[in-house]
Amino acid sequence: MPDTLLADTDIEEALSQAYVTAVASMAGYVVAHKNFDRDGIDITIEAGDSFRPKIDLQLKASINIDDSAETISYFCRKRNYNLLNIATQTPRLLLVMKLPKNREDWINLSSDQLVIRHCAYWMSLRGYPDCENATGQTIYIPTTNRFHIQSLRLLMDRSRSGTV
Repeated sequence: MPDTLLADTDIEEALSQAYVTAVASMAGYVVAHKNFDRDGIDITIEAGDSFRPKIDLQLKASINIDDSAETISYFCRKRNYNLLNIATQTPRLLLVMKLPKNREDWINLSSDQLVIRHCAYWMSLRGYPDCENATGQTIYIPTTNRFHIQSLRLLMDRSRSGTV
């Protein structure tokens, strides 16, 4: 593909943004994409009603996720980890999207459907100790933390009450 401008990591990021945007849109929320990732945040999701809750997300994607166990492991770089565990008014979540190993299976398009495979999982690192390792730390995300419309609505309710 000589005319390709995007690396696979760029495509992974774009697919994770599309996934989050689709889920948030179906939940009725607004998505704001950050122009510059200077604070470890890629996307903010905003809700209406009382208190106008928000959730900040750092997006990652990987083809190396095995979700057959009760948790999935993801190595989080030290900078990202430490930006996610600080106390902030708006909750910060790590969102890791699982993609198929075969790049051609990441997205399927036909005249009646658009399929982005597979799904994403979220994790709050708020209150976790700072990363002592020089490079980063492995995060264990429960597979019950799948990011979908219902879980996003629950996260917004928890953001509204300050319990995320």
